[in-house]
Amino acid sequence: MNTEILSLIAEPLLSWYEANKRDLPWRRTTDPYAIWVSEIMLQQTRVEAVLSYYERFLATLPTVSDLAQASDEVLHKLWQGLGYYSRVRNLQKGAKEVCERFGGMVPSDEKDLLSLCGIGSYTAGAIASIAFGKAVPAVDGNVLRVLARVLADDRNVLDQKTKESMEIALKPAIPPSDAGNFTQSLIELGALVCTPQSPKCDTCPLAFCCEAKKQGLCAILPIRFKNNTKKEENKTVFLIESKDGILLHRRPSSGLLAGLWELPNVENHLSEAQAKEVLSEMGIKVQSISALPAAKHIFTHKIWNMTAFKVITKDSAPTPYVYASKEAVDTKYAIPSAFAAFMKEAFHETL
Repeated sequence: MNTEILSLIAEPLLSWYEANKRDLPWRRTTDPYAIWVSEIMLQQTRVEAVLSYYERFLATLPTVSDLAQASDEVLHKLWQGLGYYSRVRNLQKGAKEVCERFGGMVPSDEKDLLSLCGIGSYTAGAIASIAFGKAVPAVDGNVLRVLARVLADDRNVLDQKTKESMEIALKPAIPPSDAGNFTQSLIELGALVCTPQSPKCDTCPLAFCCEAKKQGLCAILPIRFKNNTKKEENKTVFLIESKDGILLHRRPSSGLLAGLWELPNVENHLSEAQAKEVLSEMGIKVQSISALPAAKHIFTHKIWNMTAFKVITKDSAPTPYVYASKEAVDTKYAIPSAFAAFMKEAFHETL
């Protein structure tokens, strides 16, 4: 594999980027905090989905200090719908570390960035290069795909050793005078041209030196394989309504969906009779009960297969549950998207 090819890519890549880059809000700033927030939001999330969240998040928490001091309720509500809530919890932990160790100023040194909670090699490279202009590689999935094709590298790109060797190979190719744009141009090329399916090789600025194009390997590369086995769990969910709103329960402070609010639920799929027994044990007197359509939610490592019942009651909320009005659900309580199918059925019936 001839990594010297990478010495040829900077000039055509930067020219292409200048003419074709998307106008995205995090590209209009060199504020390291804003770039940090955008990079965490963009992990495993489409650009289009991030745009409104990014602007609302920074409008509410414009500085590292604001983020460090934000309450869980504010934090989770701002993130509601983006998923992977551990990202924002780690982002806040990192912000607290910046305030405690760096006087509230995001550090420019790659090693200092890597020492912060939730920041890995890609995010550190992105902040260092885009915000501070440092010639540090930032290799994410898009960049791995571009490099694997340009170099005709048939190693598994999900292997950490492959990623590390790509970072080493890329570093000498970064132009010190335009490191930030170089980083963004590689990411943009992977997003718009060197796509996973049907790459647009005819319009690619790197087609002239791409070994995968030359060898007819673009449809095969990059090589990705991992264990995709996900644990499946069956659950019964309760959408319980009274005149005071819908009944919610707060999840534990650690683990999956930590600290978020959820619809009450139990393991296994229950019959209506079994559901009434569980509700009675919860302290809920059922006025009416009806089955809701089943739903499935896929997490990174597990799948929830959910059946559900809508329950009408006149009871007050038993400990440790709370009732939440529609306004409170909209503004205060962060409810994971895992329950979105059932939340659509909330607040429709006159009580």
